[in-house]
Amino acid sequence: MGLGLLGLGGHVPPLVIDNAQVVQWTGADENWIVERTGILERRYREPGTATSDLALHAAREALAVGPEATNRLGLIVVATSTPDQPQPSTAAILQNKLGLSDIPAFDVNAVCSGFLYALAVADSMLSTRLARQGSDYALVVGTDIYSSLMNRADRRTVSLFGDGAGAVLLGPVPDGYGVLGWRLVTHGEHRDLVEVPAGGTRLSVDARTREAGEHLFRMRGREVRDYALRVLPKVVGEALDSAGIRLEDVDRFILHQANTRLVEACIRELGLDPDRVPLTAPHFGNTAAASIPLTLHAEHKRRPIRRGERLVLAGVGGGMTAGAVVVRWY
Repeated sequence: MGLGLLGLGGHVPPLVIDNAQVVQWTGADENWIVERTGILERRYREPGTATSDLALHAAREALAVGPEATNRLGLIVVATSTPDQPQPSTAAILQNKLGLSDIPAFDVNAVCSGFLYALAVADSMLSTRLARQGSDYALVVGTDIYSSLMNRADRRTVSLFGDGAGAVLLGPVPDGYGVLGWRLVTHGEHRDLVEVPAGGTRLSVDARTREAGEHLFRMRGREVRDYALRVLPKVVGEALDSAGIRLEDVDRFILHQANTRLVEACIRELGLDPDRVPLTAPHFGNTAAASIPLTLHAEHKRRPIRRGERLVLAGVGGGMTAGAVVVRWY
């Protein structure tokens, strides 16, 4: 038996932040935002909404395939770099909101690659029977609220990010279907390309770090772009090799929506047909760990994925991290 994606869920909050609002915050030219990022709008949480609240909407939809989903659930993994609180895990909070006590639940933080890491962890645990005994389903969620980290005076970052959540239900499928292979990498020597410096044990959030803006998100965009275009094709190729599939045999590529222009550059670098690469960045922005499952959910609603289709889920994130997962749809 393989392990496939049996249920999908996605959620973005209702508050739309368009480019006119970003112009008010930053003084940037609206044409500059569109030309540089290809993003038209993004969604922000409403006051009082926590990361687990967004996750709850997506999780419930992914679990709505039938009663067996919760009866056979053996694992909950949440990918996030904007948790509800430092501890306990957002997964534990989500588990409680779902009313699913006793099921192992924990967080994974690989920033925008987090969902891929969480999916690989869940695949490994179910494959080796490390989830709850007698349960063969896993709920994997990517959820982030980057509006909480934005420096609204920094046009280079506030123009990119939005909030959202996406979820998948992983469970048994016939041999030859489901997750066929994956590859994950981390290059910690580049950890300063994407960071929130303060808020941990190295730098506390105090008057000095607040004054310096070190409690807010920072990114060296050009170097991140160079990293993505260098590392992503290699990771995708290695994942395809592990699955025994050629690039030209992949039906759709679900790429991390860092921004529209970077996705377009990755398409060119990989030599892909743009019709095989859906875009959600224009309307959702970069939703970090939610980006890949949210895009998968939106694409399945737009043009349902057929049994036997081969997918590659791939992206890069802070750390720097990168990953790719190859799936044959069931």
